[in-house]
Amino acid sequence: MKPLQHLTILDLSRVLACPFASMILAELGATVIKVEQPGSGDETRGFEPQLAQDSAYYFACNRSKASITANLRSPEGQNIIRELAQKVDVVVENFPVGTLGRYGLDFTMLSALNPRLVYVSCTGFGQTGPYAHKKGYDTVFQAMGGLMSLTGEKGGGPVKPGLPVADLTSGLWVAIGILAMLAGREKTGHGAHLDFSMLDGQVSLLTLAAARYFALGEVPPRLGTEHPGRVPSATFRCKDGRFAHITASDQHWAPLCKVLNLEEWGLGFGSNELRVERRIEVMQKLTEKITTFDRDTLIAALDEVEVPIGPVNDVAEILADPHVRARGLVGSFDYPGVGEFKALALPYKFLGWDNPEIGAPPALGSDTEKVLADRLGYSKEKIAALKAAKAI
Repeated sequence: MKPLQHLTILDLSRVLACPFASMILAELGATVIKVEQPGSGDETRGFEPQLAQDSAYYFACNRSKASITANLRSPEGQNIIRELAQKVDVVVENFPVGTLGRYGLDFTMLSALNPRLVYVSCTGFGQTGPYAHKKGYDTVFQAMGGLMSLTGEKGGGPVKPGLPVADLTSGLWVAIGILAMLAGREKTGHGAHLDFSMLDGQVSLLTLAAARYFALGEVPPRLGTEHPGRVPSATFRCKDGRFAHITASDQHWAPLCKVLNLEEWGLGFGSNELRVERRIEVMQKLTEKITTFDRDTLIAALDEVEVPIGPVNDVAEILADPHVRARGLVGSFDYPGVGEFKALALPYKFLGWDNPEIGAPPALGSDTEKVLADRLGYSKEKIAALKAAKAI
């Protein structure tokens, strides 16, 4: 048995953040009914790279779900959502502020029909505040939330991370919020509404950067791969042109210097406080020495003396890594017209529950008839009439 097997989620969301959250919960056992626009579906079905009329982008965050189509602009489609909302535990939506209120599908309406309903509204800037109606995407939230200002080389301009960090971390925040509200419901018996702002989520991730600002009044500068409060913690180029990342605390300093043949010099920099103070001098010496080692030789030598080090892997390298493979993080699913397609498993290994399994994403509307018949008791005639009316 999986830990969330008793839950059903009605997912009205699109694109990435909330679909990522609901996919996590689906592979932890929840039944997720994804609602999509008839004919087109979630817009990510059209994103690159395309595979047999669907998208690898869509695949990445919509596995293990059922897909139904419902036209939320039609009274019949709205009624389907209201009826389903009475039979589920959670509704997730990421429409612009006020949109679902106009359709009679907001928290006020649906919780009146189902007082135990947990309802998530995920928007760029939240339901309140001066930016509530402002538009934004992942990189806008990265920029406004401070993350982009911290990312980049010394003296250079701001740089976005290589992944949509605002979207992905918002998905994690949403999943946590849903689980928290469900746990609270067990005590109170009633549901709740979560107003989640993706900008709020990014500001909350500032953590150590904010702590330095609160403590020191310091606006952290861009440091490339270096750490503001620890030296060494950086990426170094090796003799063979490949990169390795080293992060060392005081207990690692002496063995690091021994491997690099810097024992005598290193005696003068035994404390991290001093190394931070003389960062430029320390980093120049380490950089000079590390360029005399091939990466594999350096990693083997530092692993031997337990100095934390790792290769800077590209995507192909880490997905082929023997440890990643041994941990079962790379799996696959079968999809019509595509065949076997590789996918990343959830990073959980349970003792006491069944582990998550990689499931296939749904074809557009593939579960509409079954969900309407089994969950709402609709007849074949009624379903046919809804199709004729283009409500599904």
